[in-house]
Amino acid sequence: MAARTKSAKDRPSYRCTECGWTTVKWLGRCPECQAWGTVEEYGAPAVRTTAAGRVSSPALPIGQVDGRQATARSTGVDELDRVLGGGLVPGAVVLLAGEPGVGKSTLLLDVAAKAASDAHRTLYVTGEESASQVRLRADRIGAVHDHLYLAAETDLSAVLGHLDAVKPSLLIMDSVQTVASPEIDGAPGGMAQVREVAGALIRASKERGMSTLLVGHVTKDGAIAGPRLLEHLVDVVLHFEGDRHARLRLVRGIKNRYGATDEVGCFELHDEGITGLADPSGLFLTRRDEPVPGTCLTVTLEGRRPLVAEVQALTVDTQIPSPRRTTSGLETSRVSMMLAVLEQRGRISALGKRDIYSATVGGVRLSEPAADLAIALALASAASDTPLPKNLVAIGEVGLAGEVRRVTGVQRRLAEAHRLGFTHALVPGDPGKVPPGMKVIEVANMGDALRVLPRGRRRSAPAAPGGGPETAPWSAREGASDRARRTEGEDGPRAAEPRR
Repeated sequence: MAARTKSAKDRPSYRCTECGWTTVKWLGRCPECQAWGTVEEYGAPAVRTTAAGRVSSPALPIGQVDGRQATARSTGVDELDRVLGGGLVPGAVVLLAGEPGVGKSTLLLDVAAKAASDAHRTLYVTGEESASQVRLRADRIGAVHDHLYLAAETDLSAVLGHLDAVKPSLLIMDSVQTVASPEIDGAPGGMAQVREVAGALIRASKERGMSTLLVGHVTKDGAIAGPRLLEHLVDVVLHFEGDRHARLRLVRGIKNRYGATDEVGCFELHDEGITGLADPSGLFLTRRDEPVPGTCLTVTLEGRRPLVAEVQALTVDTQIPSPRRTTSGLETSRVSMMLAVLEQRGRISALGKRDIYSATVGGVRLSEPAADLAIALALASAASDTPLPKNLVAIGEVGLAGEVRRVTGVQRRLAEAHRLGFTHALVPGDPGKVPPGMKVIEVANMGDALRVLPRGRRRSAPAAPGGGPETAPWSAREGASDRARRTEGEDGPRAAEPRR
């Protein structure tokens, strides 16, 4: 009986060539990655034990560790340095992911040229294009440098050989899904291959003190392709996003071991390449001599950066039973909530039977709740065909009960609006320190906010919540100090006479 029983050492084992999952019996479909026909026999795994070995460097008290070795070095692109927390740290591995055609290769080629110098060589390895194709793009964007080295490789061993030959301070791999290791079974881009290639490059970066930028693909859902382990292994994860029909591109930090993750870099993509935008608010505004119905300005926070954006709305009569609801740059769910609040709390009944179109200017996407008040005012202005006062911004989250809630960073938002020349603002209660010369009016609910619409031109004046009489357009709850510092200008909101 003992002779017929195989030991665990002699028993065959099976492994998935895509994700590396192992089992003791053959299966047609891998239960880990759900791939068919990838489970193959490769032999029994040897039982190993690890003994204590020689350490590479002795452990030191943390106060004696030299932190100067982790000093960041600028990439030459200010907006990317902002997101990275000052620049690239020696030995850091950065993963940059984004949709096809968004401009990842263009940005990194520009970084490769600007970061190259006599003391710091840069190696750009491309696996998706030939070297001549990359050279043509470098000529177009002006990214040619004597210390920028270019190689077209898809073999991991060849990439490691280039590192020995060039000895770069910065390695750019475009992209990690196109490189394969001959030691691992499977096609390039598979889970096992991506894990092995990323692990080898990370080890090389840490040993050489070399900064590494990896380009990563994304799935159709927008997530980074490959195993989730890849995001855990790297030091920094950046996401490059933007509408292909707009010029604006945003680099957003998702993970950063060397800095904050709430910074956003703004870029403009054009024919000559890609350039950073230190002041991108002008892309999201439409300059007009006179205000137009259905438009309202707000200040959104992209990371720590305040951006003034414009919300536009249009309502038209419809002949179909189900009116259209079309949005661009705004969340459809939030626009629907604002329509419900306006109809129920603001007493605007004309919105439910009309086609409604809402959008932003310049391709910016507004997803934070602080834009609720601007969306609601733009919809109310479009429904009544009444323009909002000039030089007015609206900031605040609107609840389903019609209340206007406080949001974070109100002082930064007001400072940015004041810098761009806006003189009036609608904000929730207790906004904090107000910039000198700016008229800030605190609103508690949608009834207070809707009174900024001039009454003489309204189609249907909304009643105040609760059925009470309407008061002046600015909140009656403002204190004596607020009234003292409010001096209405020529372009400011006009007070409506109270109903008699």
